[in-house]
Amino acid sequence: CKQEMLQKKNAVLVDGVILNGPIMDSKAGEKFVEEACKIIMEEVVQKADDVTEKVCEWQAPEMLKQILDLEMRDTGECQQKILQLCRDVIKYSVKTNHPRFFNQLYAGIDYYSLVARFITEALNPSVYTYEVSPVFLLVEEAVIKKMIEFIGWEEGDGIFNPGGSVSNMYAMNLARYKFCPEIKEKGLSGLPRLVLFTSEECHYSMKKAASFLGIGTENVYFIKTDERGKMIPEELEKQVQRARKEGSVPFLVCATAGTTVLGAFDPLDKIADICEKHGLWLHVDASWGGSALISRKHRRLLHGIHRSDSVAWNPHKMLLAGIQCCALLVKDNSGLLKKCYSAEAAYLFQQDKFYDVSYDTGDKSIQCSRRPDAFKFWLMWKALGTTGLEERVNRALALARYLVEEIKKREGFQLLLEPEYANICFWYIPPSLRKMEDGPEFWQKLHQVAPKIKERMMKKGSMMLGYQPHRGKVNFFRQVVISPQVRREDMDFLLDEIELLAKDL
Repeated sequence: CKQEMLQKKNAVLVDGVILNGPIMDSKAGEKFVEEACKIIMEEVVQKADDVTEKVCEWQAPEMLKQILDLEMRDTGECQQKILQLCRDVIKYSVKTNHPRFFNQLYAGIDYYSLVARFITEALNPSVYTYEVSPVFLLVEEAVIKKMIEFIGWEEGDGIFNPGGSVSNMYAMNLARYKFCPEIKEKGLSGLPRLVLFTSEECHYSMKKAASFLGIGTENVYFIKTDERGKMIPEELEKQVQRARKEGSVPFLVCATAGTTVLGAFDPLDKIADICEKHGLWLHVDASWGGSALISRKHRRLLHGIHRSDSVAWNPHKMLLAGIQCCALLVKDNSGLLKKCYSAEAAYLFQQDKFYDVSYDTGDKSIQCSRRPDAFKFWLMWKALGTTGLEERVNRALALARYLVEEIKKREGFQLLLEPEYANICFWYIPPSLRKMEDGPEFWQKLHQVAPKIKERMMKKGSMMLGYQPHRGKVNFFRQVVISPQVRREDMDFLLDEIELLAKDL
């Protein structure tokens, strides 16, 4: 058989392998892509706003393992089997684009962003040098420039990262480098005890970043928040002075614009005053709340953000740019990002190229291979315009306000607090508990209500809604409005469904 193949034109034998053209069947591959895209259109895109579909087809892990046939074998499966696997993956996955998926700080589908993802997945680029990614580097530059405008800086720099957690880590490391540039070469051994400050309501990535960077979680000072979840500036001042008296060296304050649970916005102007007074880097984690900057009506929530040194902002959340789409933006335009992170790899960042090498931005990143995430945001922004993005923010917050007012009208529903963003936190008190005396037993029983309702809604597939305990408060629901597919009727359904699922509790 080998001899027959070798007799074919241009065939050669190397190390026992016959080299005679590609081993991939392009026609069969094209047909498979065509069939798979048809499944995606029918089962995902066309059903994105269909409330009669289930949010999820719940299966326990062991059962789902059997259904999916996860075992990889020596020989490949036939195309029809693979296409069926594609259908099964879609069927048993959570439909985050369903109008009644309220579980996380992302949801919904944007068609322009989706097409942008199809394009980048097909092209498979990596964004580090202009020669391999000319379009996407220019797109990222344009998007970062526009985002900097909305923050209110006259100039700046930035880079897209795989998640707000990574953006926060970038900012922490950048602030430390600005404070002590020699750390890049000499490491941690010669440094004093550096400390940073953030609120009790901050994202958990702050602790992870401190651990990862060798700062240590004990050197993260958590500042008290008020009843709405906002950092108290007076407490920050006290903690900065306390750290100095202990012989520690403060270098960074991380404020939060849109906390994960309560959706709180720290008072940025007052925090900036303290940072200026003590010479501290101010980073604003606006991963969730940053998109309010697009809205002329709601950008007041981030008043003072222009005084920050760095900002994390995730367009994949409220603006639906598609996971992942996360930017770290930096006020410093002197090349601080590159100075901090560059390794000057000669095989990538040659300085004698035939074009302007300032467009080779990969040395600003801790990654080498990097996805063109800005393209999703850019194509969507081009299609909708700033006014279209603004409408998304305004409508989401209007729907949140509608739900709050409906909660107030219904017996058994109780708000934790008046929200200022899209996070609506509330308890549902079943009829059996409504006449019970307020006390430890009442709260213990109420703590069990949300998990039970969540189990029932998941198994029914009617909707997905998050819950959690928080700072001494027993389990409550956290509903988040994001998707443009969500209607007023979906808000009514949410409350009706909770009552239905809990009628016998």
